[in-house]
Amino acid sequence: MTETPLTHRRHNTRLHGYDYSLSGAYFFTIVTQNRYCVFGNVDIREMQLNAAGEMIHRIWQNLPARFPTLILDAFIAMPNHIHGIIVINRPINPSDQSETPPFPNHSEPETCKFSIVPKLGEIIGAFKSQTTVEYTRGVKEHGWTPFQRRLWQRNYYDRIIRNDHELNLIRRYIAENPLKWHLDHENPTNRS
Repeated sequence: MTETPLTHRRHNTRLHGYDYSLSGAYFFTIVTQNRYCVFGNVDIREMQLNAAGEMIHRIWQNLPARFPTLILDAFIAMPNHIHGIIVINRPINPSDQSETPPFPNHSEPETCKFSIVPKLGEIIGAFKSQTTVEYTRGVKEHGWTPFQRRLWQRNYYDRIIRNDHELNLIRRYIAENPLKWHLDHENPTNRS
């Protein structure tokens, strides 16, 4: 089939065949539609959140209330994208000793009694949905910058974190993101 201007192909960036509800740490990046800078500014190499950015941070902090098997790790809201690390803490079935603890360096919460463990995509989808609703409310009630059609790009980037070394590198990348904003490919001033 030849691709015409009316045909749109979405490429799945997920690891084929991988169960994204397995215990483990996951790094993700979500970018605003058209890379609009709506969450604040980088000033003197520090991220200064505006009210919309503070809303993004608040919804991030509240994710474990919605998904009790979740442990939050590093996170940053940049002017037009976010980076975060989520640890999924799948309940351990007493009859199945093959399940390992969620990830090194994270204390396990008290025994998890939830039988349904969300996949990473469901968590990201819920985050995007809730932030879009709150952002829309901010546009109407507080004059935040409007967006066209959608707040977030349809897809997101993810990486399964495989070990402590990788985890620490990604934590550092997240923490240093504002320092390197002037070089970031998401920075609209760097796009031609």
